[in-house]
Amino acid sequence: MLKVITLITGPLQVCTYIVYEEKTCEAIVIDPGDADPRILRIIQDQSLKVKFIFGTHGHPDHLLGVDYSRQALKAPFILHKADALFFMDKENFSIFKNWGFPENPRADATYEEGFRITLGEEDLVVIHTPGHSPGSSCLYAKRSKVVFTGDTLFVQGVGRADLPGGNYLQMLRSIRKKLFSLPDDTVIYPGHDYGPKPTTTIGEEKRFNPFVQELDL
Repeated sequence: MLKVITLITGPLQVCTYIVYEEKTCEAIVIDPGDADPRILRIIQDQSLKVKFIFGTHGHPDHLLGVDYSRQALKAPFILHKADALFFMDKENFSIFKNWGFPENPRADATYEEGFRITLGEEDLVVIHTPGHSPGSSCLYAKRSKVVFTGDTLFVQGVGRADLPGGNYLQMLRSIRKKLFSLPDDTVIYPGHDYGPKPTTTIGEEKRFNPFVQELDL
């Protein structure tokens, strides 16, 4: 069974997740939003073995802690291939630079749709959900019934699509056709705590999320 520890990190209050399988203590860190010493302390206190640092997308607020975590945990940083390429382009990244963000860390490896991370007896599978960014992706664990949605789907909200590489209709299609095909009792862990509560379910968002109710996609 997967266990999830949530930390709010960085200047834009990113939801950073430490996810581990309780029998083997194999773990991943999702979206380290700052060089936050709590990440390392939890890993050490729980004796976790971190296999990957996983970026849900290439926006720098979610990656500010990658270099710190990568060095401290000796784990590779992985990002969807599309975002790894897109945000290395200076023009595509220029708006973030103007906002004061440093250049993104380079990925040690890239992933695509269907990439699988195994933690003990649990598999987490990448679902590519473009729209918030070209490579925005979610990570789904079928047995534990959880999905980490980054900035694609929030509690009663969706991600912005007005940044370079964003496409609002594409994001809504990703949600409706991919995420909403998951079982209704799947628990959603979003990239920011923007809603009335920190987590939700696929079934709740199908019924109550106003951004995905109106259009025939």
